[in-house]
Amino acid sequence: MTGIQLISTSAIQARNHGGDKSTHKIIHLTPWDLGLLKIDPIQQGLLFHKPKTNQIQHLKQTLSSTLHFFPPLVGRLVISQHDEHNNASCSIICNNAGALFVHAIAENTTIAHILRPNYVPPIVHSLFHLNGVKNYKGTSQPLLAVQVTELIDGIFIGIEMNHVVVDAKSFWHFVNSGVEISHGFNKPTKIPSFERFFPNNINHHPIRFPFTKETQSQQFEVSHPHRIFHFTKEQILQLKSKANAEISSSCGGDKIIISSLQALLSHFWRLTISKQNLKPEENTIFRLPIDCRTRMCPKLAENYFGNAIGVYGDVIMKVGELIKEGGIGKAAMEMNKMISKESHHEKVMNNYESWLKTPIIGEAGMLRSSNVYLVSNSPRFDFYGNDFGWGKPIAVRNGVGLQKNIGKVTIFCGAEEGSIDIQVCLPYDILEAIGNFHMSMKN
Repeated sequence: MTGIQLISTSAIQARNHGGDKSTHKIIHLTPWDLGLLKIDPIQQGLLFHKPKTNQIQHLKQTLSSTLHFFPPLVGRLVISQHDEHNNASCSIICNNAGALFVHAIAENTTIAHILRPNYVPPIVHSLFHLNGVKNYKGTSQPLLAVQVTELIDGIFIGIEMNHVVVDAKSFWHFVNSGVEISHGFNKPTKIPSFERFFPNNINHHPIRFPFTKETQSQQFEVSHPHRIFHFTKEQILQLKSKANAEISSSCGGDKIIISSLQALLSHFWRLTISKQNLKPEENTIFRLPIDCRTRMCPKLAENYFGNAIGVYGDVIMKVGELIKEGGIGKAAMEMNKMISKESHHEKVMNNYESWLKTPIIGEAGMLRSSNVYLVSNSPRFDFYGNDFGWGKPIAVRNGVGLQKNIGKVTIFCGAEEGSIDIQVCLPYDILEAIGNFHMSMKN
């Protein structure tokens, strides 16, 4: 890891983990989990000003106490091959094998080195430990890794979780719970539910699917730049007002209300496409994840801990239609319609059952086009409330794992209330053009 000095690594087990091997809980996995076996863990981290006292031991104790309530994260995956051709099954065994805790120092790096550049600097990638480790390696690798890196004037906590075990909402559920434990709570406010969703017509667990482990891990490399664009609360409100005014004038009596996020994403989509040399008749796609926790009948458990992205909905428009017709309101309305169409119980169930008939295991690098975008994360997650006792974070940053594909868009709430940050991976010339336009809008 360039510029990083490794001080120590240790396995952190859950406090008061009872039971012997015969009582280890097995969690069978759903298609929402299994489809992620060949991609990377979720890597997200928090940047803080440097605490006045050393917090390493406090963080280790907090992690152990929090993991008592989250046993899957100290377990391992179990992948079993069966007699049928390429047939496998996968489960989580909650055996308290341990999470990984890494203590490191970046003695030549300051907060400014991370925040000041227009592009996410390479040092950020070194603030995470499991770079290049695919999720299926969770049979031997930890399902949770925490790297605490001391900077000259700050501290970065890089957190990685196996994506087969969690989605982004569950990721931040765990982090937020850790903050509560660090402040002396006996247990998290939101106790996680580990019961996975299986329809009544599934007759056996675990689910079987065609799968063979890769014989050689793909070489890890960062090949495309990432840039973060900040949108203030005022800018977002202006975009929302503009989008709703545009559709109000074009839709007559139809009542469609565009949200702030839909308006912002519509604006960002149009902006990125307008900076490319694309033909008006070409298609461009904006792919949105749909969390199914509250969309099922009955609803999933309130604190469902696992993957619950049951649908990825595509908004498909011609380049000319997106850029020249209807302004940001047109694209935002198409997003709104897609979410209404794709997010109901029947649609989710159709997708679930379709996967059972024809399982698809996603591969890293499947998204390789600057006119196809895949969104992840949500500004609703609590990033900046994560105060472990020495102040709130000053920034959120991603690892490179899931971000290295061209067209990957990650959304965070900004440090200021009501603001939003968008991180995107695109070719350098496109990011430069977007950046120049974005700066002109601020002036």
